[in-house]
Amino acid sequence: MDLSLARRWAERGVEIRAPETVDISAEVRPEQVAPGVVLHAGCRLRGASTSIGPGCVLGSEAPMTVEDCQLGHGVELRGGFASGATFLDGVVVGSAAHIRPGTLMEEQASCAHAVGLKQTVLMPFVTTGSLVNLCDLLIAGGTSRRDHTEVGSSYVHFNFTPHGDKATPSLVGDVPDGVFCDQPRIFLGGQGGLVGPARIAYGVVIPAGVVWRGDALEPYTVVMPPPSAVPSARPFVPGAYRSIRRVVLANLSYIGNLDALAAWYRRIRRPTMTRDPFREACRLGALERLREMRTERLARLEDLAGRMEQSVTLTGTDPRCSVPEGLRQEQERLRREWRCIRGALEAMPEIEPPEVLLRAAEAVSPDAPWPSAAASFPPEARREGAAWLRRHVERCIALWPVTG
Repeated sequence: MDLSLARRWAERGVEIRAPETVDISAEVRPEQVAPGVVLHAGCRLRGASTSIGPGCVLGSEAPMTVEDCQLGHGVELRGGFASGATFLDGVVVGSAAHIRPGTLMEEQASCAHAVGLKQTVLMPFVTTGSLVNLCDLLIAGGTSRRDHTEVGSSYVHFNFTPHGDKATPSLVGDVPDGVFCDQPRIFLGGQGGLVGPARIAYGVVIPAGVVWRGDALEPYTVVMPPPSAVPSARPFVPGAYRSIRRVVLANLSYIGNLDALAAWYRRIRRPTMTRDPFREACRLGALERLREMRTERLARLEDLAGRMEQSVTLTGTDPRCSVPEGLRQEQERLRREWRCIRGALEAMPEIEPPEVLLRAAEAVSPDAPWPSAAASFPPEARREGAAWLRRHVERCIALWPVTG
């Protein structure tokens, strides 16, 4: 970095520890990097939408690249690479991070070292260990930094199928209840994995070493897969699907949860975040991340629907992959109705929030930490707020009604 430029940044109150090793691109706007930010040796800032709030520290463990990201107050990105991601107040990410577009980490969420995130939401307090790889996932649960949803080290969300599609988003917790930061924590034990799409209820424990397939919808349960059967083999025909109903419903539910969280940022979080330019940049960044995730989900569903014609043919003609007629009709239905479903998803109007919830949001002090503020909303506001957010989910699921 040019030392005269470094001096100008220093005059703004930005602390650059080794100016000759730091690279700040010309499109980064100085007014979008707050006084008090610390840039350690080897840091690189890129992108016109980059915004870094007060008290942030970059690169304390290893060089850190930040590209078109928004950081709130007191964020620590200790080393690695982040692009197209949004980090709210108090987020901490260890070194060797690889944070890709479509990532939203809410207040006081944290990751240890060597974590990869993409198209993923970590809601307040959610914590991951090291060597974790998460994509197409939303995780909630917990009430504080001491009582948080935990994803153990060496955990993977498996989001790519043998057929080559990625219609596999998973919900660990949910948005309608999770936004109030008053739900039981969820435990996903280390050296394990979750095969998407899946839904995991609050209070569920999946022990270490388990790769979980399917849903776990009973709160406060420890779930284990059944004992392994005798090894066996069966035919696999690429492109020949069985039932796709659960996959479609999981995707529609996920889209509904993204819509609910976007509505939360547009209407409920707006009063407090707009009072501070760096938090407002994070609010707008969060909305952009949620838009990107929704676009990704629609593209993945479109891809799945486009595969159904081949699947219907294969399952009707190839004896190795024949399925009951009802399952073939499911596939044909998705192929036939997808365009209308997509049109309905793209045209969904805003649902007005209840007045009691709006009043509770307006009453929040600008100095109040957000998670505790949301948890302290009056019971009626939380109850009606959760019902309002749930309607966003239900109207998406209703596009694939149960038939027959």
